[in-house]
Amino acid sequence: MCAAILALESIALGLTTPVMIMIADVERTTALVVGLGLAVACLVVAGLLRKEWAYHAGSAIQVAAVALGFVIPLMFVLGGIFALLWGGAIFLGRKIEREKREAWTAWLTDQQAAR
Repeated sequence: MCAAILALESIALGLTTPVMIMIADVERTTALVVGLGLAVACLVVAGLLRKEWAYHAGSAIQVAAVALGFVIPLMFVLGGIFALLWGGAIFLGRKIEREKREAWTAWLTDQQAAR
């Protein structure tokens, strides 16, 4: 779920680049580095989510997306929505992993009891 959220967020962050250039009057180079840099970072981190530190990097991206609201005020809302989705995905992912572990442990216990 986290990878899907980051993939969708990369589209939104990539689209902030022209908004920063045309509407917010941000210098073109800065807008390209920030907008496209965050979009690429989302995709890279989405591919690295097998590693624990990638979840921290994903959280940092969420902070950066919300902070982009100081340049494009709508990003306070959009970044906040993605941050909530990110937090929910982490919460649900951990819950699912815990339940899978408990089910596996119960199955192993049943198998040992049957012997």
